[in-house]
Amino acid sequence: MSDGTKSAARPKVEALLDANSFVELGAGITARSTDFNVGAKDTPSDGVVCGHGLIDGNLVFVYAQDKEVLGGSIGEMHARKICSVYDMAEKMGAPVIGILDSTGVRLTESFDALDALGSIYARAAKASGVVPQITAITGNCGGGLATLAGLSDFVFMADDAKLFYQTPDSIPGNSAAKNDTASAAYHFEVAGDVDGIGSENDIFTAIRNLVTMLPGSLLEDGRKEDSKDDLNRASIGLSAANGDARVIAAEIADSNNIFEVGAGSAKDMLTAFIRLGGLTVGVVGNSDGSNTITGDGAAKAVAFVKFCDSFEIPVLSLVNVTGYERSEEGEKYMPRSVARLVMAFAEASVGKITLVTGKAYGSAMLTMNSKAIGADMVFALAESDMGIMDAKAASAIASDISQADFASRINGTANAVRRGTVDRVLAGEDVRKYLIDGFDMLYTKREETASYKKHSAK
Repeated sequence: MSDGTKSAARPKVEALLDANSFVELGAGITARSTDFNVGAKDTPSDGVVCGHGLIDGNLVFVYAQDKEVLGGSIGEMHARKICSVYDMAEKMGAPVIGILDSTGVRLTESFDALDALGSIYARAAKASGVVPQITAITGNCGGGLATLAGLSDFVFMADDAKLFYQTPDSIPGNSAAKNDTASAAYHFEVAGDVDGIGSENDIFTAIRNLVTMLPGSLLEDGRKEDSKDDLNRASIGLSAANGDARVIAAEIADSNNIFEVGAGSAKDMLTAFIRLGGLTVGVVGNSDGSNTITGDGAAKAVAFVKFCDSFEIPVLSLVNVTGYERSEEGEKYMPRSVARLVMAFAEASVGKITLVTGKAYGSAMLTMNSKAIGADMVFALAESDMGIMDAKAASAIASDISQADFASRINGTANAVRRGTVDRVLAGEDVRKYLIDGFDMLYTKREETASYKKHSAK
């Protein structure tokens, strides 16, 4: 147990923040409960270190659970300290970063502890879409505490950390040896609810990089800084990217830097942040070469687009899609997932540009943010292939139209341009310049929404 001067949590906070920038708040708070003789025990900071500091000069608020104090468990005062961090973050317009390592609710505080956990839930829910919320799981995060991680916008896990509602061994027919559903690898690669894994140093580095991409709150006009790259740099390698969104995003980004979130799962869909001319842009794109949208990929994109829209981060869609996955699982979830993606794009009021990088066919093309759904501008690479459906399949349905005629008279990027579906066809080397100019023009975009509508029903 901590002696009040040696904390298991404070070194983690100091490793995350700029050197000598951390200011601890509420350090003298201890547990109030005297049930089960808890009052006779030393509970420095009541098991959670809270305060503020800087990341690359950006203000952030941090709380970190101390596993050496009652297992980092959540009690009344523990929760009150975390809620105060949220209060300060909202007032100052700065991200909240939680470092979780806890045995869960403090049983000796009975319903007081359970209500305390609920108060954190409510505070995190209230802050959602107001300030960015980032969680680093460095130890145990089980039971109800897992919900707190799920309420965050971004989650990172240390390789040896555990995240679970039910332990693997308690799940019927399972065991940790068979399928460790609590492991970082499982949540990164299978569940898709973790954005990055690695050593503590790795995930803290990732969080530091992420914070420099994000605005402090919804009151800022996104995030813009001076670009260190040539604004007129030609995107030489773009046309050879074969429509892969990951390759294209890196090619057009300032200094070729890309920060991918949710990289471990739903690899058909890229979600990432890049800078274009110093402006942070969220990128959504088809990326695994299958040219299909999956239910998991759509769900991943929905959360990302909604985050970008909440914090005035413009969105770039990179389209290379011909349809939807063909599977029983896909049919089960696809209508709901795709509808929510359409809703997310349609409702987003930030600047939205779509670039057709390869194939773009049928309603799948619409799903990836077409002009009809609400894209402000749509560009297409000169080598792109667009159509309402595959020409061979269409000629089989409409027997009076040959495959060649369908391909030339009905399909084709040129026809999309004639009908206003595409604004301009671009050479690959010019894409970066047009995107920078486009997002610069859209920087002051404003849309009025119906004040009586609370939120979409989907």
